[in-house]
Amino acid sequence: MPEPTIILDAASLQRALARIAHEIAERNESSKEVVLVGVQRGGVHLSLRLANLLKGIWGHPVPVGALDVAMHRDDLDRQMAPKIHPTDISVDITGKTIVLVDDVLFSGRTSRAALDALNDFGRPKRVQLAVLVDRGHRELPIKADFVGKNVPTALSERINVHLREVEGRDAVYLEKK
Repeated sequence: MPEPTIILDAASLQRALARIAHEIAERNESSKEVVLVGVQRGGVHLSLRLANLLKGIWGHPVPVGALDVAMHRDDLDRQMAPKIHPTDISVDITGKTIVLVDDVLFSGRTSRAALDALNDFGRPKRVQLAVLVDRGHRELPIKADFVGKNVPTALSERINVHLREVEGRDAVYLEKK
């Protein structure tokens, strides 16, 4: 197997998150109405980092939640038993602007499952999508509002996101199979 290609190193990953935070702030004047919801797993860590950056921009804390979409996926029949991660949305999302945060946008199926899962917690005023990497190959009509980096890929390639909270380092790799 060939060596993976680094797409984002730690510094460029941090710059991408800072840019996304500023774009979220620019698009959402009612800062107290924004709730970040990270899609398990990688999106949760990224949403916490974005909340910290937005706190610096807006001068107040931004609520953050974690959302597991495993039971809302449309491919449950193709998997063994899905691995369930905690969902924790402790704020009422009804009438709020929800920014769903995920590490990689690929087919759009995880984002669709996240939209379905959000319905269990209320009816947001609007939902926006922030992703660290958009690799294309959409199967559903879903487009991210905020993108750290667009990386056109082949279907045989994989994007592998390493975050310091999990792997001890920040980096995004393109892996060829």
